[in-house]
Amino acid sequence: MQASLRTSPRAPLRASLSRPAAATFLAVALAAVGLGPAASPAAAATIPAGSGSYSDTRPAGRSGPTTNTGTPVTPKLTEAARNKPVPTNDWWTSLAYQRYGDNPYSTPMYGHPLTYQAKASGLEVGYPTAPAIVGDGRQYEYAHKADLTVGLTGLNSPDTKADAWSDWTVTPYWADGSRTFRATIGHGMPFVYAKGSGGDARITTASTPTVFADNGNVLGITVAGHHYALFAPTGADWNVSGTTITAGLAGKDYFSLAVLPSTDALATYRKYAFSFVTGSQVAWQSAGGAIRATYTLTTEAKEGTERGTLQALYRHQWLHTTDALTPYTYVSPRGTMKVRESASFTTSQKNNGVVPALPASSGVDRARLTGYLNEVANASDPFSGATDTYWTGKALGRLAQLVPVADQIGQTATRDKLLGLMKGRLQEWFTAGGASEFSYDKDWKTLIGYPASYGSDTELNDHHFHYSYYVYAAAIIAQYDPAWAADPAWGTMIKHLIRDTANQSRTDSAYPFLRGFDVYAGHSWASGHQGFAAGNNQESSSESVNLSAGLVLWGAATGDTSLRDLGSYLLTTESEAITQYWFDANEQVFPASYKYGTVGMVWGSGAAYSTWWTANPEEIHGINVLPVTGGSLHLAREKAAITRNIAEMERENGGPAQEWRDLLWEFEALADPARAKVKWDGVNGNYTPEQGESKAHTYHWISTLDTLGAPDMTVSGDLPTSAVFTKNGTRTYTAHNHGSTTRTVTFSDGKTLSVPARSTATGTGAGNPDPDPEEPGPSTGNTFRLKTGGILTTATTDPASADTVASADGVNRDGTPYKPTVYEAKQVSGQLAAGAATSFRLRVDAGTKVALAPQVRVSYDLTGDGTFDRTETYRYFATDPVAGWEEYTQAVGAQAVTGSLGELRNGTVRLEIWNALGNGTTQVQTGTDAAVLKIPYV
Repeated sequence: MQASLRTSPRAPLRASLSRPAAATFLAVALAAVGLGPAASPAAAATIPAGSGSYSDTRPAGRSGPTTNTGTPVTPKLTEAARNKPVPTNDWWTSLAYQRYGDNPYSTPMYGHPLTYQAKASGLEVGYPTAPAIVGDGRQYEYAHKADLTVGLTGLNSPDTKADAWSDWTVTPYWADGSRTFRATIGHGMPFVYAKGSGGDARITTASTPTVFADNGNVLGITVAGHHYALFAPTGADWNVSGTTITAGLAGKDYFSLAVLPSTDALATYRKYAFSFVTGSQVAWQSAGGAIRATYTLTTEAKEGTERGTLQALYRHQWLHTTDALTPYTYVSPRGTMKVRESASFTTSQKNNGVVPALPASSGVDRARLTGYLNEVANASDPFSGATDTYWTGKALGRLAQLVPVADQIGQTATRDKLLGLMKGRLQEWFTAGGASEFSYDKDWKTLIGYPASYGSDTELNDHHFHYSYYVYAAAIIAQYDPAWAADPAWGTMIKHLIRDTANQSRTDSAYPFLRGFDVYAGHSWASGHQGFAAGNNQESSSESVNLSAGLVLWGAATGDTSLRDLGSYLLTTESEAITQYWFDANEQVFPASYKYGTVGMVWGSGAAYSTWWTANPEEIHGINVLPVTGGSLHLAREKAAITRNIAEMERENGGPAQEWRDLLWEFEALADPARAKVKWDGVNGNYTPEQGESKAHTYHWISTLDTLGAPDMTVSGDLPTSAVFTKNGTRTYTAHNHGSTTRTVTFSDGKTLSVPARSTATGTGAGNPDPDPEEPGPSTGNTFRLKTGGILTTATTDPASADTVASADGVNRDGTPYKPTVYEAKQVSGQLAAGAATSFRLRVDAGTKVALAPQVRVSYDLTGDGTFDRTETYRYFATDPVAGWEEYTQAVGAQAVTGSLGELRNGTVRLEIWNALGNGTTQVQTGTDAAVLKIPYV
């Protein structure tokens, strides 16, 4: 959860974990938790903020950012960057935050595919491709190991500073009095773009390089099995002497290098060697139930006119793009990265909706729920003694979950009492000068809450975790009392917390753009200093999502659609990152030698089955679930992964959960509500809730899902505060309208729902149970699962299975279906979606057989008259000779397309898969979210 040590509030500390590879760094960090010098007493100025206020000087006796020895520290920035807010909690933050006094350069930084570390002579560059399993088998890592160091002859800088940065790139700066050196690096960038003065370009390799190409100013070398290209200006020439490679710059001040996926890629990479990246920016849009995001690099042509570049996309990105990709790939801790030849790419995903609470259902006993609500509302201390930022937040979150539940069953007095408790505690924190307050640090341009916890003050850790609860609670208050949330009242203070953690402005001089959210990595980082050999880390991805969900609800409640849509972008993006990198839902990310199927913590170098405070499997699994709210529904996209997750927890735990049983029941209910209900009923309320939970909320959650069914993530609404549930083929649609007029919500399966102003509405409709397996029935929605029996279906209740794809019988069948396995959906209607394209995600397995090359064709009969008006044949997929599922998607590119798309009117959609090569059969998975076809229709 936090990027520093904590002890469990509910159980003794379990056996110590083997720490990540950054053991020496971690040991120092843990020793320093909570330490630091007291601030010199000073009269703090109070800054008004609506009805609230904050201070501009730390309260007496409190600490701000420090080194590991407790020395106050300020950002390491060049003069050019001096007044620019630093995005702490990033993948490169150790350039700016000198956590360790004896290291004025940086700790390892994981850009992927390249890794970096600053040193006196320049920038170490590595490309780790072989994972190590460490920490008693709990952690896998692709640790930084330098293949080479790039710099200038004679460079010996006393430190490295951050000179410039953008959304996912950074430029570190070296100067030693005679020489200056800059190197622009970033996520997904195979290039390092260097500029320097006072010396020649110098590359020092870790071992004697093998030269595979020497073309004067272009040199190809292999070091430690990795291929690099070095590019000096035209007219320059590289000289190799042992492990030192130098080149004069022919009167220029620039050069570059790139890691190559193979030696034959040199010509392609040479094309972009002097198209220097100068910035990076993401733009997002929420419309029609979808989130579209475009990632763009800006470039400068140092030679010629080329302004394009190459970008390596992470798995969570290439799964959701229809943009063309090259055949080039890289290894990374996040699975395969795929290369695009362009300065931009766009992703599109269904908007994962957020609701204030699950809808009303007949499965909830109101009398029983009222009793549970009273236990919380009438407790002698509803805040359980909390005084610091984190535990106060947890208590606020627990109360906030219950407000709409109480309102739903007509318990308005209890609702208002809970609202009053929340308002009172928030107002205490939002007023400077008391026992709890927020203080602005002008050096780090951050708002720190005191009393702080888990290094949120001394290390700038976890602000997005802690403040998420305040934002979420305020959003629930705003739903019922808009005046309280207005700027002249308490809204301005909430906006300060939002600007500190999730600022959408790149020009705000008080706070950085998205402090902790790494838009390219797809998730947030927790450590404020990034001072570990393993890079940065994040444990509780779910508390990061809690902030995004809070932004959706706060933006909706206050009429700030821009902020609401930011929350939707952050949540939807991080949801896929969690799915892939924490839960390995498609089993394509974790190394084959790693024995766990989920992790508690993601590091820049890999991931670990651990937490910062305990080895208890319940908490390792539960830490990426809590808090369970209407923002947690996104987890239901991969129901099979939830089932595997729970099974692994029980296996590692030696039995069902005991300490955090309520959280894990709620998690399981997202996939199998009936099974979760059995577990709840078996205990019958005789347990102690997790500190952010309550019996009232857990009972309401499990009973509601048992009645309505699990969330149906194949359908999305065009209002971000909506959701769909499915049970026995019947869908329940729900939406909350925060606006002042009635709103009609349209769902992607065509269902509409009229929602009165400031109200929640629900409705039902038939799903697609496919009662006749021999004849596909009418389909709704635009995402179809493959179902054994030759069916494309929108139903999500079918069991996982697999079909056999026939052999090519030793003949090249590339481009022509041969004995294909066919799946169809009939009576499909829809309007063509602008800018959309066919996409699919299939799991195939050739076992140990070589070169069977499964291939897909998708066809559209627009009117159902038996003639296919459009066919799209995709390139075949090169399977490996290792047993295990591999993922085949449209990202391989289209081989041939005939005909045109148009309106679907009771049409037919067909997917055919066959083996294009070889003499063996393959398997294709069916009945899961990893066996889907998405058509470009709404």
